[in-house]
Amino acid sequence: MIRLIVFLLVTAGLAFAAAWLADRPGEVSINWLGYHADTSVAVLVGAVLAVVCVALIAWTLAASLVTAPAKLARRSAQRRAARGHHALTRGLVAIGAGDVRAALRHAKDAGRHAADQPLTLLLQAQTAQLSGTRGGADAAFRAMADRPDTKLLGLHGLFIEAQRRNDMAAARGFAEEAAKAAPSLAWAGQAAFDFHCADGDWLGALQALERNNSGGLLDKDTYRRQRAVLLTARALSVENTDRTAARELAQEAVKLAPGLVPAAALGGRLLAEAGDRRKAGRILEAAWREAPHPDVADAYADLVPGASARERLARIRTLARLAESHLESRLAVARAALDAHEFAEARASLKTLISAPTRRVATLMAQLEEAEAGDIGRARQWMARAVHAALDPVWTADGLVAENWMPVSPATGRLDAFQWRAPVADLTPRGPLLEPAPSTPAIAGPSGPVVVMEKDVSPEIRVEAKPEPRPETRPETRPASSRPEVPLSLDLSAVPSPEPARPADLRPTELTPIQIPDDPGPEPQSPEPIAKPTPNAGRGLLSWFSREATR
Repeated sequence: MIRLIVFLLVTAGLAFAAAWLADRPGEVSINWLGYHADTSVAVLVGAVLAVVCVALIAWTLAASLVTAPAKLARRSAQRRAARGHHALTRGLVAIGAGDVRAALRHAKDAGRHAADQPLTLLLQAQTAQLSGTRGGADAAFRAMADRPDTKLLGLHGLFIEAQRRNDMAAARGFAEEAAKAAPSLAWAGQAAFDFHCADGDWLGALQALERNNSGGLLDKDTYRRQRAVLLTARALSVENTDRTAARELAQEAVKLAPGLVPAAALGGRLLAEAGDRRKAGRILEAAWREAPHPDVADAYADLVPGASARERLARIRTLARLAESHLESRLAVARAALDAHEFAEARASLKTLISAPTRRVATLMAQLEEAEAGDIGRARQWMARAVHAALDPVWTADGLVAENWMPVSPATGRLDAFQWRAPVADLTPRGPLLEPAPSTPAIAGPSGPVVVMEKDVSPEIRVEAKPEPRPETRPETRPASSRPEVPLSLDLSAVPSPEPARPADLRPTELTPIQIPDDPGPEPQSPEPIAKPTPNAGRGLLSWFSREATR
């Protein structure tokens, strides 16, 4: 609409100018280079306009002839770019769909029409990965790493390829280079940090942690926790060579994470060794409030070297009051009271735990029964309960159980993976917790097979059920209502007092059952073949033996 209005206005203006010149005729005389011309003003204006139009047309033709090669080249480049863009688009779609043949075809077209495009290199690399050509992918990523605009993308691809071929040294180099080029790059910073942790390079891990923190990759709590763990790892690594440095590192770790048990136990132990018992006590008490642990209790009890068992008990009482309702507080008091021969206090501390005891509770009760009254029978009963009792908390990480805390997981190399908790059933301990004993054969007796218990709860106690000698005379006939008496003798005179067994030493023994008929009748002169025992028939003898041992 606007163009139409402008056209009408221009046409009206030209018509007005032509009419105005026609109404005002005039004469024009021109003398130039010996030529003379007389004409009107309208003719002169028309001639001037014609000359201008011809000049414009000539200029346009000349300019077109001059710029034609450049225009042709530009249009050809635009067509190639359009074809390359089309090939890139179709190639990426083919990769997403998993069409290897189409991806290869479009990658070839893209390389021919848009070889200088970063996406072409990416398409070639992904096509090589999809087709399984690792060499082609590596070459494409290296080409990207050589370009400033695609360097980080190329390094990431090279890092992934190095991991796929299990070349951890090359992967670490690519991650370090990317982290230095872009500190805020999350994958590079985390990968470099993990490599340092897995190698035990605690100083390098601390530097990588600081770089990640400055790049904004960590929140404050995560940074403090990871730094505390790394400082604890460094302190443990130099504990035997530079105790002063280890003490300072442990104190710094405790400031960052007061509840980190390894740092608190190490710092308290080293400070007590240096004579600063007050500061060591504060560190251990703060750790106990946040995370009660046996290592903290041991370090607190040993604040004064050479202290008596009663002094250690008094110190443990003070520590236990900081977390009275916690299981570790009761266990620590019971263990210290047992060492100090305060058996009543030990029993009172364990009283609320024996209804559903863990292995440590059952083991402490066995030690208490033996130490207080020398009751080997009850001690063995408690050790038998310890075999099937619930597991106590241990250091676990990624399906592994470790005796001592470690800064990284041996399975994955993950920092701060070990947690103090009860392991689940499918965890694999580092070292067997229970070692099954081989099945024990039965020995034939006068009334059937008699069990020989190769190993019961305690590995140092051997209890044998000895058959009496077979009488030469014919046995008298028993009444039908009576049950045969099973001969059983216990020889405990030569058995030494067993040391308290640990849960790891408990070995359940498979018992071969004894069949006792309800009405055996007269015993035949010649023994008949003994029937094969059933799996649950021997529990009566075991219960009888437990009752007799308890008496």
